[in-house]
Amino acid sequence: MARAELGNARFKAVSSNLTFLSKSLLAIENGRVFSSGDVAVYLLFCVQVLMRPSALPAILLAALVLSGCAASSGAEDVLTPVPSAETTNAITKPSGPIPAAAVGDMAQTSAPQEALSWTGPVPEPEALVPADRPVGMPMPTERPVAMLMPANPDADLDAGRKSPSRGQIYGHRFRDAKPINFGSTSPRKLAVHGVDVSRWQGEIDWETLRKQGANFVYIKATDGGDHLDPMFKKNWRRAKEAGLKHGAYHFFYWCRTAGEQADWFIRNVPREANALPPVIDVEWNGESSCKRRISPARVREKMQVFMDKLERYYGQRPIIYTAPDFYRDNLKGQMLDYPFWLRSVAAHPSKVYPGRKWLFWQYSGSGLSEGVEGKIDLNVFNGNESDWHDWVASR
Repeated sequence: MARAELGNARFKAVSSNLTFLSKSLLAIENGRVFSSGDVAVYLLFCVQVLMRPSALPAILLAALVLSGCAASSGAEDVLTPVPSAETTNAITKPSGPIPAAAVGDMAQTSAPQEALSWTGPVPEPEALVPADRPVGMPMPTERPVAMLMPANPDADLDAGRKSPSRGQIYGHRFRDAKPINFGSTSPRKLAVHGVDVSRWQGEIDWETLRKQGANFVYIKATDGGDHLDPMFKKNWRRAKEAGLKHGAYHFFYWCRTAGEQADWFIRNVPREANALPPVIDVEWNGESSCKRRISPARVREKMQVFMDKLERYYGQRPIIYTAPDFYRDNLKGQMLDYPFWLRSVAAHPSKVYPGRKWLFWQYSGSGLSEGVEGKIDLNVFNGNESDWHDWVASR
């Protein structure tokens, strides 16, 4: 009776545990996770079964249960490939935030890979299967190298810097209020004409003046040590904008030190790379407040101080402008290493300044031109167009 009752009680316990196991398997299939209480029941059941001689079937049953407990997925999950973490434009990303993790911590925080009960080969995710691509040139990810190459690889990229484009030379179209017949030595036979201006010319239409034949201009800047021509800055800017080769000149004052005059000129005349060389205008001026006529040696001494200072600052040797009487008294046979700009309105310079080489010739003080009200001084360069371009390029 007692043995029967004990067997009956054990049978009921086993039946109860089997029933519980069946429900647990169903819960596992539906994704339920065991609690700590469930684990305690399983352990108690295993102990009870192992104490019986006929425990083999129960052990097999327990092994089946434990294998089900160890697996976190059902059979369908084992047969289904693990989805790739990569996405394409066709996949909509979840709207909720995705927890971020540092790349260096991935190996430590990732759970170990779980063993699968599937014994066949694991299907490779489709996202990892290489797509079919035509064998050939890959699609470029950067601009093709050929697009970065010049159209003509053999072209000299420094050509523009070595050989700057030569400006247009406009032909002579000036008139003269007091025309002079220079005969076979007429300045009209020379190619490159220009003008010199000061405040007495007033407002100038520089574009029109250039087309009339003014390929260069010398602009009055200063005289003495404290006078600036009121039109200098405007004339300088406008002549440059119109494309004229331009330079500045200083009227030398014999009652002021040469150093002061040089400083005054430097203070007011810009140092530009493409400007023409500075000019010192030396002559006797009966209208000047300075009536002194110093000795020829003193004249040349003061000139030398002034010119040396300008040459050091501008990097170009100054040009000497003079008139016949001053030249005869002070400069004849002197300063042969300086370029000269000679005034000669009645004859060719070779007749007025015999033996003197010259760069510019002022052949008229009564010129007329569209773009200027009143008279204007006319000048010409001693050479042809090619000589002019070479000389300008050497500045």
